[in-house]
Amino acid sequence: MFDLVIRNGTVIDGSGAERRIADVAVQEGRITAVGPKLGAGKREIDAAGLVVAPGFVDIHTHYDGQATWDPFVTPSSWHGVTTTVFGNCGVGFAPVRPGASGYLINLMEGVEDIPGTVLSEGVKFNWESFPDYLDALASMDRAVDVAAQLPHGALRFYVMGDRGADHAEVPTEREIEEMAKLTEEALHAGAMGFTTSRTTKHKARDGRFTPSLSAREAELLGIAQGMKRAGRGVLQVNSDFGPGEFEALEAAAKLAGRPLSCLLVQVDAQPKLWRETLDQIHGVRNAGRMANAQVGSRPIGVIMGLETTAHPFAAHPAWLEMRQLSPQARYQRLVADTELRRRLVETPAGGSPRAFMAESFHKMFPIGERPDYEPDAKNSIAAIAERSGRTPQAVALDEMMARDGKGLLMLPFENYAYGSLDVVHEMITDPATVLGVADGGAHVGVICDASSPTSLLTLWGRDRTRGPKLGLEFLIAKQTRGTAEAYGLMDRGLLAPGHKADINVIDFDALALKRPEVVYDLPAGGRRLIQRASGYRHTFNAGVETMQNDELTGERPGRLVRGAQTASP
Repeated sequence: MFDLVIRNGTVIDGSGAERRIADVAVQEGRITAVGPKLGAGKREIDAAGLVVAPGFVDIHTHYDGQATWDPFVTPSSWHGVTTTVFGNCGVGFAPVRPGASGYLINLMEGVEDIPGTVLSEGVKFNWESFPDYLDALASMDRAVDVAAQLPHGALRFYVMGDRGADHAEVPTEREIEEMAKLTEEALHAGAMGFTTSRTTKHKARDGRFTPSLSAREAELLGIAQGMKRAGRGVLQVNSDFGPGEFEALEAAAKLAGRPLSCLLVQVDAQPKLWRETLDQIHGVRNAGRMANAQVGSRPIGVIMGLETTAHPFAAHPAWLEMRQLSPQARYQRLVADTELRRRLVETPAGGSPRAFMAESFHKMFPIGERPDYEPDAKNSIAAIAERSGRTPQAVALDEMMARDGKGLLMLPFENYAYGSLDVVHEMITDPATVLGVADGGAHVGVICDASSPTSLLTLWGRDRTRGPKLGLEFLIAKQTRGTAEAYGLMDRGLLAPGHKADINVIDFDALALKRPEVVYDLPAGGRRLIQRASGYRHTFNAGVETMQNDELTGERPGRLVRGAQTASP
């Protein structure tokens, strides 16, 4: 008798093959059979009319800290994700010398917008080496599997001390060799790869560029030697890809003999640069080496409301006067004080890096009950203002004050230069891409893209009206087998005998994203944006049910994944 049989479901197995009606049988945490009319199970689920798919594998998250205190790894676990990979973009929390965690917190807060107070309270730093960090992760049971990568920022600071925080500093030959040795050590201990940041978008909380920004070729090649000696791991990069940059990174990956994985988005300032970089990745693949581009499935944008980090009035003197008030007190004052509202909407904000938001009303959109991730320009704040005879500032403030001060706006700033998702369609259908820009656990005050697996299916598989849709077989394969293979996780992402029983049972007709909301459930009462979903009837990790009818069951079968994996015979 099987432990579990999911019967009569529409099986979309993650391979890209055509869907079929079949049973899925599970024994001792592994899939043992997929086919019609399988034998009895200790537990049986009738999945007639429901989609049965592998658990989603999210390879680009920033749960480096959260995974040490949150056994449920939300929001990702609410969206069918059963495996997360973090340590991306060159930031993380190991290795770290005793008493030297402050800089790593400063760097993570600046780069990934996770409040320093949250990290200081939540992360215990009861480790020093990267293997120690992995052991700490392994000591906690959780709802999803987690895997970690070695971040360049932490490695450099550990080896070079305070000099490592200065991007102008050059490590000595001895220091480069130590970085290589520690990289090799981390990979042998189970790190999934090595990651680095090479973008000017990334700054520490104190305003300094991330130190890996201008790491010289010798440093990159030295670390690559460590990867070569280990014979394992992925080289993951987030870069602006200026002149000669791709060539330098590819040279490091070639020396290491390891896959190169590049974060790829469309930016308004250079809307065609992503295609040039993707063409370079194709060149590497055509030469017989492993490379891919991590892309998103929807616009990347700032979510704005009265309780978020950024909004059109965040730099306004009148708003700054209220920064010490609680969110509820600020809202009540706005409701009661007409003069305050007049000052906000009639006086330019100016004087802040975020002031550009006060000039972007043409691509700023209200978020409704069912968020629209391909909004039409006719529904922008600027367009609403023109039709209603109001100023964009007045419309924006009214929208944020709606729903008792819980109203939200969205400002897409990447993957939306042309006002549609046609570019994203080109990205995700390219054979050299994998899905990987969800950023779960990061940018908690402005972004909530951990819900991307759900919007991938609903937007592209059912709801899109402004261009072609994509088949569920393709979409599910992209978020399961495709992402798993990118990191050598060959034991998951596929509904086939011998593979890990990570399974989603989805009511696709009912699958939907809810409005994002602000909650205060992080350590030290920290704030974050979350987004729930409906339609996930069951989610299993290793055959144990972790979600039922959109709610966590409390079960914690998740484990630390150490390095590449193979399926059982």
